Amino acid sequence: MNEDNTQQALDDSAFAQEPRLWQNETWTAKVIKNEDDDGWAVAMFKDGETEAALIGPWTMGRDKKNPKPLDGNAFITLVKTASEFVRRSEQQLHATLHQSVTVNGKTGRITALLDIVPDDDNPYAILSAQDDGGDTLAEVRVEAGFKLNRNTAQAWVDAGFEKPKSPRG
Repeated sequence: MNEDNTQQALDDSAFAQEPRLWQNETWTAKVIKNEDDDGWAVAMFKDGETEAALIGPWTMGRDKKNPKPLDGNAFITLVKTASEFVRRSEQQLHATLHQSVTVNGKTGRITALLDIVPDDDNPYAILSAQDDGGDTLAEVRVEAGFKLNRNTAQAWVDAGFEKPKSPRG
């Protein structure tokens, strides 16, 4: 977050700036009772989301009973932390859903790609092969649980891109 955005987060009086609730156009920080102990936690909600993107411990106030009030600096730090957490989670999901392995084929290097479609009712994946020039050599639909690694990719290439057998038979 740059200095202009930081100042905007603090200056924008159209959003809540209360001891237990701060928000800007994208994030809401809410201090909540920690369900696991007698302490407090802070939950960060991205605009439009019903589940917290991040929940972490929050400091007790001087009376050792109530939470420390949120302030501008704490809010900015929480926004940076939550934004980074969401970014890393999105990168991890992308890496899980889109995998690739390069192996040797008869005519050169071949990249096997697995793109998982996480449909709630009927998840599946598309296994494809590309040559060094990026041209698609083959494409088959496989189960979402297909494990792409060097061995499975090499076996698929060696079998002439025949659809891999289901692990269930």
